[in-house]
Amino acid sequence: MRNLQVVEIKGEPYEIGYALGELARPVFADYMAQSSAWRAVSRWRGASFVAALRDAARVHFPALLTELEGMAAGLRWPVEDVLLWNCRGELIHHVPDGCTTLAAIGADARLIAHNEDGDPFLRERCVLVDVQPIGKPGFVSFYYPGSLPGHTFAANRAGLVQTINNLRIRTPTVGVPRMILARAVLDAGSLDEALHTLRTAPAASGFHHTLGCTGDPRVFSVEATAQRCSVQSVGTRAGHANHMIHAGCETQAQIVTESSRDRQLRVDALLRAAAGPLNGDALLAMLHDRAAAGLPVYRDDPSDPDDENTLATALFEIGNAGVSMQVVRDGQRVFDTFIPRTAPQSASSSSAAILHK
Repeated sequence: MRNLQVVEIKGEPYEIGYALGELARPVFADYMAQSSAWRAVSRWRGASFVAALRDAARVHFPALLTELEGMAAGLRWPVEDVLLWNCRGELIHHVPDGCTTLAAIGADARLIAHNEDGDPFLRERCVLVDVQPIGKPGFVSFYYPGSLPGHTFAANRAGLVQTINNLRIRTPTVGVPRMILARAVLDAGSLDEALHTLRTAPAASGFHHTLGCTGDPRVFSVEATAQRCSVQSVGTRAGHANHMIHAGCETQAQIVTESSRDRQLRVDALLRAAAGPLNGDALLAMLHDRAAAGLPVYRDDPSDPDDENTLATALFEIGNAGVSMQVVRDGQRVFDTFIPRTAPQSASSSSAAILHK
């Protein structure tokens, strides 16, 4: 098992997007050719709803739309098609982006662990990107070819950790596409700033965000949807799959797949049964669970009913000086690093090193 590749990208938004597109170009056409999601999304070409999503993104996060335009140039794909692909959560319900997240808070540690579940075609075709925008903290993120970083798992140099779970919202509306909103969170310099972004930007559909930050004892579970932004503080432990579970979500139309239901029930049971404080090994074991009853937390079945497999598992330990980040794939650690915290005000003049172990 080879280590997960890390690609450093610096510059202005268009330059960053172009580099991301270049990085994805060798696999992107084949990825799209086999994707049933792309075939469904591509039917939205020329739709007024897509134009309205683009306009909302330009109003609220113009730099990120520029990043997306640069990505299209790097991919050598039409901008309209790359925008469509990055709005897939607003355009189709059954997007093959799954995931399960666990969070635990102890006396001395805050832990966030995450299974990144996606299209099995992407196994061994994803990388980590170390993105360093001018004037922003910069971040390290798992990168799907042709998708803005941020909708998977990431940590930025302000010490902010974000993991994302797909929510299948039945009633999207005009607003900021969820993948652009998740990318915007990675520019935040604090946990409160990240929450402000999610609470104030009009979401077009919805994601679940787990958020924690260096220097802040809190960890939050956030269901940010077109209808509302529900923020819950994690007490000692919490888990989330791919449907809304916060109180009050019953009034919102969503799809709950069999896999998401079974994974939520299983992680809830595992968290209840675990005695004492949870450590990183315990969370990783839960995310690699293959319980006989129901569909498993760890997903490697070619016949998975949601067409998703676990591509990587991430473990973040949030400390006072920065974030320890590990990535495990097929039971083996393929990435292990410490990302020192850099004060947001100094991020534009100096980038903190990533110290690989």
